[in-house]
Amino acid sequence: MELYSERNPDLPILEIIETDPDATQATLADRLDVAIGTINWHIKRLVEKGYVKVKRAERKKLKYIITPEGIALRAHLTMDYIQNSFQLYRLMRKRMADALEEVRSAGFHQVRIEGEGDLAEVCRLTCMEQGIEITQDPFAPRLVIQGLKIFIVWKEPENARS
Repeated sequence: MELYSERNPDLPILEIIETDPDATQATLADRLDVAIGTINWHIKRLVEKGYVKVKRAERKKLKYIITPEGIALRAHLTMDYIQNSFQLYRLMRKRMADALEEVRSAGFHQVRIEGEGDLAEVCRLTCMEQGIEITQDPFAPRLVIQGLKIFIVWKEPENARS
């Protein structure tokens, strides 16, 4: 799971606090690769909403404790994350299946794939399931994965072949 997301940073913060109540803001910032000020702002907000409590452990050290409401929020955010991940997976499989149908209709049984990461991996698996060979043949259509889009490049420019 991607640890920190600007869209929803609460989940990884709550997970870390739940598993390591001795985590400091510096520890959280380091583990999530964000600024301490960012963590401070999120912790204050989580405390204000009742999801996290702060106790003084030592003179200058604070201890964060996730509340029952925080545990419920973490469970809800985890379910949202899983549902969103499956929706994204299904979307990419559908787009790839549509692209492969277009490739097949044009008489090709091989493709080149350009792209990295989890979404490109979903596309590679879809090719295997559909019986389409992944090749480096410069004459095979090239499927370019950019974000959530798949583009088919049918013909390379003449200078790309040499």
